[in-house]
Formats: sequence, structure tokens, C-alpha cells
Amino acid sequence: MRRREFITLLSGTAVVWPIAVRAQQPTMPVLGFLRSTPFNSSTSLVAAFRQGLKESGFNEGQDVAVEFRFADNQIDRLSGLVDELVRHPVNVIVTNVLGALAAKNASTTVPIVFVTGSDPVKDGLVTSLNRPGGNITGVSFVSGALATKRFEILRQLTPNAKTIAMLVQLDADEAVLEQREVQAAARATGKQLIVFDVNNAADIENAFATMATRGAGALYVGTGPFTNSHREQLTELAARNAIPAMYSLREFVAVGGLMSYGASITDAYRQAGIYAARILKGEKPADLPVMQSAKFDFVINLKAAKALGLTVPPSLIALADEVVE
Repeated sequence: MRRREFITLLSGTAVVWPIAVRAQQPTMPVLGFLRSTPFNSSTSLVAAFRQGLKESGFNEGQDVAVEFRFADNQIDRLSGLVDELVRHPVNVIVTNVLGALAAKNASTTVPIVFVTGSDPVKDGLVTSLNRPGGNITGVSFVSGALATKRFEILRQLTPNAKTIAMLVQLDADEAVLEQREVQAAARATGKQLIVFDVNNAADIENAFATMATRGAGALYVGTGPFTNSHREQLTELAARNAIPAMYSLREFVAVGGLMSYGASITDAYRQAGIYAARILKGEKPADLPVMQSAKFDFVINLKAAKALGLTVPPSLIALADEVVE
């Protein structure tokens, strides 16, 4: 073989070799992160999810890629967003309860990790908590079941309030059950309860205007993705209308709310990140029991209380897991 022909052949081999090597490299796994709410209300949950992945040895951009989708409270968009993730394709979908229901209808093979404050068995996501079955598992944090305790704390802080408003989106059985529990607690303590079913920002504005005319002296904000995604509007209106309010998540207090009592949704999303990582490592959703989030927080904002002219009883301060001053 002539020297010139050998060099030409070698050059051609040199071009092909890196391509062949790259083709043999393992593909980075991809996770889908889906919520029915807007992105700007989910930043702390995204951070917690990433923390769970990191604790399990997965760093976004290095060991795993993440495709984010947010439905901006437009529930009819969820099925389309799920289809996008399935076609991408992704290895696992991490989502809230509404996204999980849409994902379950779209695929029986793509692993799904949900985070929910309702009962995943009653919602039809899994057949049982210990043996989820199928391609779905996740994390359940106690939410509406703490309604009576939240109401009692609110009553202790506002003992002179004869009328208490409740603002909730009654779109699910869990929300209806929470409303019934609050109604029972109000009846047992001789309080009048006014319930506002809200479905958009305008409903929230109108509800606060009606509260003022009906003399509500305190407000109970119901649980769920909708109220959580509107927490800035809710806390701002509560402050503007000088009405003491109880919330379910510490994220409300972080944006100026008076107080909250409930499970830590951020910790639940951290645990969801851990479960997603375990599935990437080879475990099956059917073999992973639904995890019960057991971290609870009672947070009270003394600065907000002062602005409302409220004196927080020492007994409540002593119960608080965190006091914001």
C-alpha cells in the first residue's frame, strides 16, 4: 500500500472512531417533573426534589436530565403535557396528584412518582399503600385530615371572632371532607362558618370583599394545589383586609402569612426525588410502598401578628416549631 493511500485510510478511520465510541456511551436518564400549578409557586418544591436526587447520587445536568412542565392551574392542559413527557421519552415522571391521574391514564409503563396530600388509594392511584402495584408509587403527606387542629389554633388566636370564613376549592373529595371537618369544629365551638368555593384569582378577590361585609373575624384557608399556587395573593389580601388567617403550609408564612400548621410539602418532594432515584437505579414502583411523610410544622409569624394587632398567647408560641419575628 502506498504511503499516501495509508494516510488517507488512517484519516478516514480517525473520523469514524470517535463517533463509534460516542455511540457506545450510556445515555443520561431523563426525569419528567410535572405540576398542575405555575412554575413560580413551585420553586421551593423543585429545590427539594433536586436535593432528594442529590442525596441519592444524582446531580442534574451531570447524572440526570430533568424536563419540567407546569400547567398553570389549567387542568385541561395536563394530558397534553403528560403526552409530551411520554414521547420525549422520560424514564420517570414526578408529579402532584392531578398530574399523576393524567399520567396514569396516559401510560401503564412509564414509572410515576406522585406527591399528594390526599388519599392515593381513594383517588385510584394505587391499590394499596404497602403494595402499590403497576407503575405508580409516591409520597403522601397528611393535609386535610389536620383540619380540626388548624381550626382550633385559629380559634385560640382569635377568641372574639364569632364568624369565621373558609376559603377552599371544592374540586375533590379531600376538599369536601376538609370543609365538613371545619364545619363540625365551628358548630362544636359555637362559631358561624362562611364557606367560599374559589376557582380562580377573581373568585378570591370577591371572597375577601364578601368576608368584610359579613363581618368575618378570622379566615381558614383550605388545602390543595390551587390555594398553594395562589399563596401570595391570599396572604396579601389577608393583610390588606386585616383578617387573621390560618394556612396549611409554611410556604404561606414565608410570603408574609400569619401562621400555618401541616405536613412539610417540601420534605415530601425531597422524598419523591429519592424515590425517583431508586427507580433509576433499577427498583420497580410496584415494590416501593407509598411513603408517609411524618414531618409536621406549626409556624407562626409574630411580625404579621403585630401588624394585625394580635397578641399571640405564650401557649401557642411554646407549641410552635418555628417563630418568625
